[in-house]
Amino acid sequence: MNLSSETERELALSGQVLADNRTGGRHRMAKSIGKGSAQAKAKALMRRVAMMLGAILTILLGGAIWGLVVSPLGFAGVMAIVMLSIAAAVIFSTFPRVKTPKRAELKQGDPAQMVAKTELWLEAQRPALPAPAAKIVDDLGVQLDALGLQLASVDPAHPAMSEVRELVGEYIPETIDNYRKIPEHLRGEKHTGKSADERLTASLGKLSGEIGRVTRRLAEGALDELAIKDRYLEYRYGESEALTDESPDADAGRRS
Repeated sequence: MNLSSETERELALSGQVLADNRTGGRHRMAKSIGKGSAQAKAKALMRRVAMMLGAILTILLGGAIWGLVVSPLGFAGVMAIVMLSIAAAVIFSTFPRVKTPKRAELKQGDPAQMVAKTELWLEAQRPALPAPAAKIVDDLGVQLDALGLQLASVDPAHPAMSEVRELVGEYIPETIDNYRKIPEHLRGEKHTGKSADERLTASLGKLSGEIGRVTRRLAEGALDELAIKDRYLEYRYGESEALTDESPDADAGRRS
């Protein structure tokens, strides 16, 4: 066997795997629908990179110690180190993967964790949905990001928290799961006036509107506080700003 050509082949394969991983793997990873899922994927990628570098460093150090203490490595030993390093790069460029959360996990954890898990779950379901429903799923990612930021400063006992957990952890996944139970060739057929595709899209639209309503309700307090502060500042400093805006030249003209 020609070790040189074999090494070149393995290096090329490793480079291809790494390139595939950066774009989401051989089967391209779905585009993140929100910041929560994107951050979860980024953390998993950093973990893989750290494990890859740690494995390669261990291999190199082990080879160096062997060569110094036991016996010189020689060409075969160097090739073994190269092949082991390539194998480590290939393995850790793919594993461990980001796991799709289970339905029961969607309403668990703090708001940031809940948002990230729900977005990851929705991304895993999106390829099986009709285009209009998939578009609503993309919009849900943006809504969940905004809602998660608001809930981060809300008392866990606030009624909105339980309402959000119900929406995110029960209604949304239940709606999609019910749709996916229908055989694919039947989803476009009319049943009591509408097809399963149409009903799914309508249901997700209603749920999206409900999340928007909760978001606005949580924002009302902050909007009221900002309006009160604005009126106070206008009352407190408005007249002073008007006097300050008058130029010295204009004042001199009035005196003359």
